[in-house]
Amino acid sequence: MKIAFIIPWYGENIPGGAETECRTTAENLQKAGIEVEILTTCVKEFLSDWNTDHFKEGMYKVNQIPVRRFSVRKRDTALFDSINYKLMQGQKISLQEEEIFIREMINSDSLNNYIQEHGSNYDLLLFIPYMFGTTYYGSQIHPEKSVLIPCLHEESYAHLSIYKKMFKQVAALIYLSEPEGDLANCLYKPTCRQIVLGGGIDNDFSSNPERFREKYKIFGQFILYAGRKESGKNVHLLLKFFSRFKQEYSSDLKLVLIGSGNIGIPSESRDHIIDLGFVSRQDKYDAYAAAMILCQPSVNESFSIVIMESWLCGTPVLVHADCAVTKYHCIKSNGGLYFKNYDEFVMCINFFLQNPKKCTIMVKNGKKYVEINYTWNRIVQKYKQLLLEIA
Repeated sequence: MKIAFIIPWYGENIPGGAETECRTTAENLQKAGIEVEILTTCVKEFLSDWNTDHFKEGMYKVNQIPVRRFSVRKRDTALFDSINYKLMQGQKISLQEEEIFIREMINSDSLNNYIQEHGSNYDLLLFIPYMFGTTYYGSQIHPEKSVLIPCLHEESYAHLSIYKKMFKQVAALIYLSEPEGDLANCLYKPTCRQIVLGGGIDNDFSSNPERFREKYKIFGQFILYAGRKESGKNVHLLLKFFSRFKQEYSSDLKLVLIGSGNIGIPSESRDHIIDLGFVSRQDKYDAYAAAMILCQPSVNESFSIVIMESWLCGTPVLVHADCAVTKYHCIKSNGGLYFKNYDEFVMCINFFLQNPKKCTIMVKNGKKYVEINYTWNRIVQKYKQLLLEIA
């Protein structure tokens, strides 16, 4: 079997949940004997200029996976930004604006032409994630062999009517969680094959809390945030709640941030909020192990790799109650708590501070949940069975 993953950008160390999901799934499927290629643009990553090629067109290899890169189409950035701003503010847009939105985001005519001319060389075409032009236009070329991995979550983009046709015409939909599938069925009512496969999690790593503490000179208890520092991840809310907590309670607790992006830390909070920026993979695992808890405040998640990694490293998690997916994982695993407002945030923090034995039980529950449901051996077998059935 030969398959291709189609994604807007691809690389070994680029941030993003869908990006990581695509890369690790492709690598593990190839190890399991499936021939895999990546079809992508020449843009480096999500935060890059979508009008500019970072790479030259052509064939590359990333961790032994063949990667075909195609030049991006020039776009009207200002027009796109004006419509995208409305969506980010939760404003309703017209159908004409929807069509402009998808036309003026990241697209590649040469990629689409390749799919048109060489799509028959692949048994299946897997598009990830749902929102971008590479998926919207590419999945329409050979819909009978197109599989969509949407990485869908509740957001204004998900409610655009242009996506309804795409979710209905593909050959199959692969979801990373049950709440994601529930949302897709509520919004689009797809009639194609659907399956919840989950995401794969690497568990062949080690973590050392003392190594992290010594390297970064952080010796007391701390809350960890791991991920992109941007408004869409709700990091500003975490900073606001934590700063207020420090003002109202006598505690040595700190907040440590790791990941790409920049965020303004209030001057009065700089003694107890530490931004380490982007760290190595090993440092990330060590940070999980050293933390009292991992806090994932985002309400826009379709799986959340970081909470799974945190459990494997021996740390419970705290998530936002308005994120159906992360709340679902906490309830199913009994490995974390969730908050909806500041008062609940404080109650959860105090619970973790005052109940170390219960935290240990939560960690065992979370780790077991990951090992039963999301190790790569299990995910790869489910993928192979599904792809063979569809092909």
